[in-house]
Amino acid sequence: MAGHRQSKKVRYIAWATAGAAVVAGAGVAATSSMAATAWPAQKTFTGLAFDTCTAPSLSAMKAWHTGYYGAAAVYVGGKNRGCAQPNLTASWVKSVSALGWKLIPIYVGAQPSCQTGSNPEKMTAANAASLGAADAKDAVAKASALGMKAGSAIYLDMEPYDTANTACNNAVLTYVRSFDKGLRAKIYRAGYYGFTSSSAKAIATATDKTDLPGNLWYALWDQKNTTTTDWPWGAKQFTDHSRAHQFMVNSKETRGGVTLTVDRDAWDAPVAITG
Repeated sequence: MAGHRQSKKVRYIAWATAGAAVVAGAGVAATSSMAATAWPAQKTFTGLAFDTCTAPSLSAMKAWHTGYYGAAAVYVGGKNRGCAQPNLTASWVKSVSALGWKLIPIYVGAQPSCQTGSNPEKMTAANAASLGAADAKDAVAKASALGMKAGSAIYLDMEPYDTANTACNNAVLTYVRSFDKGLRAKIYRAGYYGFTSSSAKAIATATDKTDLPGNLWYALWDQKNTTTTDWPWGAKQFTDHSRAHQFMVNSKETRGGVTLTVDRDAWDAPVAITG
């Protein structure tokens, strides 16, 4: 993602190293704890979205509301979040939502111990479950404080790592399961951002799908605006409005007289419920 918690150069290196409308219930992985819960109808956006590290100002969001993009991803929290968020407040969320923007909350939680780079929060086999639970609690608190209500999706950001490292990969899956269980206990939908070469692949190809996210946002920088033709896994996975695709990065664009550098996303998945 543009200006992500890692520099773009570091992210490209890490990636190469790793292996270079409203519908109800869609994208929610079935769990026994959810079966008896009345969930709010899912708010789904289908179309072009963008993500950028620092949420743009309200005036920029007004200028960019031209009809080209319909949704924007924002970093709501996480100890590994890389950019300050002076604009991201409950008032901003309310105002941009009133303009018609759909919002996509991202949470940059713990990262794998085998991952390239230095992170303030890393998971190990010993702490993965407890960190996942704690980070889920924090993610819900942060999203709720911004006016993103129960039923919203929160996307956990997992950067590239060596999935061939079995112990490391198992710790990631333990963390993700714990995080997702924490979200669902508070009636928030579980989403996940990762790379087709590693972190997203680990989720999509896991043999045991228990408590894994029901919505997958995959990074594959092939400049193809689609969530279907380049989908690298089984056609029956993450269907019914549960996919998003980050297909272009570092796109410098001017809309309404305002220039931003963003990443482009083909979106067909749940977003935040606001207003």
